[in-house]
Amino acid sequence: MNGFFFELRHAFTRDNNSLYKLLAVNIAVFAVVLVAQVILKLSGLGELYESIMKQLAIPSNLSLLATRPWTIITYMFLHEGFFHVLFNMLFLYWFGRLLFDFIGSKHVFSLYVLGGIAGAIAYVAIYNISPYFSEGTVANSTMLGASAGVFAIVVGAATFMPNFTFHLLLLGPVKIKYIAIFYVILSFANTVSANAGGEIAHLGGALLGFLYIIQLRRGNDWSKSVMWVKRLFKRNPKIKVSYRRSQSNNKTQNTDPTQVTQEEIDAILDKIAEKGYSNLSKSEKEKLFNASKK
Repeated sequence: MNGFFFELRHAFTRDNNSLYKLLAVNIAVFAVVLVAQVILKLSGLGELYESIMKQLAIPSNLSLLATRPWTIITYMFLHEGFFHVLFNMLFLYWFGRLLFDFIGSKHVFSLYVLGGIAGAIAYVAIYNISPYFSEGTVANSTMLGASAGVFAIVVGAATFMPNFTFHLLLLGPVKIKYIAIFYVILSFANTVSANAGGEIAHLGGALLGFLYIIQLRRGNDWSKSVMWVKRLFKRNPKIKVSYRRSQSNNKTQNTDPTQVTQEEIDAILDKIAEKGYSNLSKSEKEKLFNASKK
């Protein structure tokens, strides 16, 4: 636990640390919003607080969204309820840690952001297409929370290593693919509930997480589409110098033994999908770990 809080405190002093950066930003924004809510409402400025939140949460109304395009990003870092942020951050950490360890920091960040965007698109699209939602509902609805991005990471992790097991209180060992399936079905069932918008966003994020990992296995890296956002959270990288030392006598070269080709990584990912991470050899685990640090 001390290691967790250490990483959280130093999230922005380290490179390749997007998981803790996401946690830190969400927690910090929640704290600021909570303080602002209490102070403004006690001061009789509750309407000002509501006005600020409307500028940060994403609206389902297309006309309003056109005047607040930034909300497609800001909404996914915004929470009001304590348990809302708590459970989102717990799932982000538990499942994000798996992906962080095995496919690297940039993919955790990309899944979160792309999942959040996919969730926003699903929310706005369904609210404006489905006859279930009235004009009044569309005109007055807004959405906030990290859930869509978190769902992308949960489903992404379950797609990447479906047989990885969590030991849950009361239930014992449960494969993460079943956890992901349960929450996707639950969200689908609740798309006509009071939190319909949030549940629809969950499904959008989940679909993105599944497709992201499938495409990654095929050699298509979607993380490139959001690297411009990641640069806002990153220090200037140190220059790395590598070299090869030749031996003139036998005309061979000694290369870095930690270097791994994309073909090797693809083969390891396929093996994880088929047999699970626990069936990797020590050498394969080391190759995957070394690749995740790049």
